[in-house]
Amino acid sequence: MAEERTETESGGTPPSAAAAFAALAYASRDKADAFLDEQTRLAREQAEVARLQADDLRREDSLRHWSLRVRHVGDVVKVMFEVALALLVVAAVASLAAIVWNAAHDDTLVIEAFSVPPDLAARGLTGQAIAAQLQDQLGSMQNATDSSRPEKSYANSWDDGIKVVIPDTGISIGDLYRTLAGWLGHQTHITGEVYRTPSGIAITARSNGAGGFTVTGGEAQFAALIQQSAEAIYHRTQPYRYAVYLANNGQVPRAMPIYRDLAENGDRDDRIWAHMGISSAYEFSSPFEAPAENRKALAIDPDFALAYQNIGNEEDSLGHPEPALAALRRGHALLESIHGQMSERARAISLPSGDGNLAYMLGGCRDAIGQYAVAAALPDYALLAEDSRAQIAGCYDLLHDHAAAREAWSDAPFLGTLYELTYYYPARIESDAAAQDWSAVLADRAAAQAAIAAFIAKVPPIKPGFDRESARQIEPFAALALAARGDGAGARALIDATPTDCYLCLRMRGRIATLARDWRSATAWFARAVHLAPSIPHAYSDWGAMLLAKGDTRGAIVQFAAAHDRGPHYADPLELWGEALIAQNRSDLALAKFQEAGAYAPHWGRLHLKWAEALLWSGDHAGAQKLLAIAAGLELTAPERRELARMQRPMGEGAHA
Repeated sequence: MAEERTETESGGTPPSAAAAFAALAYASRDKADAFLDEQTRLAREQAEVARLQADDLRREDSLRHWSLRVRHVGDVVKVMFEVALALLVVAAVASLAAIVWNAAHDDTLVIEAFSVPPDLAARGLTGQAIAAQLQDQLGSMQNATDSSRPEKSYANSWDDGIKVVIPDTGISIGDLYRTLAGWLGHQTHITGEVYRTPSGIAITARSNGAGGFTVTGGEAQFAALIQQSAEAIYHRTQPYRYAVYLANNGQVPRAMPIYRDLAENGDRDDRIWAHMGISSAYEFSSPFEAPAENRKALAIDPDFALAYQNIGNEEDSLGHPEPALAALRRGHALLESIHGQMSERARAISLPSGDGNLAYMLGGCRDAIGQYAVAAALPDYALLAEDSRAQIAGCYDLLHDHAAAREAWSDAPFLGTLYELTYYYPARIESDAAAQDWSAVLADRAAAQAAIAAFIAKVPPIKPGFDRESARQIEPFAALALAARGDGAGARALIDATPTDCYLCLRMRGRIATLARDWRSATAWFARAVHLAPSIPHAYSDWGAMLLAKGDTRGAIVQFAAAHDRGPHYADPLELWGEALIAQNRSDLALAKFQEAGAYAPHWGRLHLKWAEALLWSGDHAGAQKLLAIAAGLELTAPERRELARMQRPMGEGAHA
């Protein structure tokens, strides 16, 4: 024990709790209390140290978490910066790529400032002002060039427009783009100068640095010289469009040499479209040669839809509906399935216009009206919208809805354009004939002849023929009008002058013979018409009408059935078929024919009159009276009005025995 105390007192290991309490057992009370007080103090100090250590650890932990958050935010900011930098790089690369792509596909016509004498510049005719005047003239000419040729088919196009270069100061993005476009693109650059000559002034222009073309004249003629320069630029850089521009403005003789040069020396697309241009020019100068030009285009591209469309329209105007129908069907099928052969504007209106033409040729005038209405509402190309409005009016007359026809004709006035000579007057005269307005037929014939004479005087045909083509569409109806008015000799003289390879001419010969009750001649003419165009329903219907007038109801029904097979939406043969069945005392069967005809010609007065007659014979007097009331509100001829009054009498007064 003495040794243990010595070690403790000398600073050794403190006594254990058990030893301390054992020692306290032998110590006095004062010493025990002092010892306990000391131990309590030490315990408090140790607790305070522990508390301070805990607080310190909490501060360190908080600081560590804050440091981690700061480090995380820094990492996020760093990532965002790197992403933003990457996006900037991508955007820069994309922008550069877009600039390069646009430059590589740039087809702009660029007119640079011309060199001009100082005195002209001092008066405001600066080089940039002259370039701007050329820009205006070229833009005006391009807008006046109506062609269905798509931009991509031109080896040298101005698809991206026309602009005047304004020089930049210093280096700019514009300078970079112009450099790239000149290197990679297909821009056409026009440069030139204006200079004085002993007799006045001269303007020289160059295209892409090639040899210049110069126009000269007096200074007072400066505006005309600018126009001549613009035409020379247009001719040099856009020969096909320039030819179309000339033809559209009545200068066919100037256009034809350009077309022919392209047809012989142009690339594949130029040759195809040159034949299109020649055929269009021939339509107003030598129409009998027009289809052959389109067939030359088909020899280059057998699937060229526009050539078939042109052949169809040209053959139809020449009185050859059978080849016209085949060509229109083929062209329409190609146009529906193949894109890119025509501009989208031309294709968009050509599809419904073509549908309307096909329906019209087969007697489906109600279907045709729907298609023509779609075409008339579209942006126009080659006056197809105007043509559609005229065809709508004509179709209403062919459907015997003459009130609707008169209203439609008021929306389709003759505007005096060259194209209208090929569609307006033929449609108008056929419409007048369908309405049996014979005075109007003859008046419109005189107006058409005057318009054609004025056209020929203004634009002399390359070869004769335009007036002869018109005769195939107009003279047959004029002859029928004379016959209907009792001038048989005049009718025969006029119709005998028409050709016998013309479908309409043969039909009208047969109808004139029918009016004269010359059954033999009528039969022969209708047979020839059917042979010329076996797929077209009109001659069959005419033939059936002749046989019905003759009293041969059985033969008439055979022809009406043939017409219906070829034109299932053609109302006339169905209505006449019903009349033939009434004559055979089969009014029960006639009702179905009248009902079907009513679906295609719902406002035909005679149809409702005869339908009511069939109902009367079938014993349905109430139904007959309803149809007679409808007929009374529709247009009827004078004999039909008398028949209506007779049928409206009570049965006891002898309406039907």
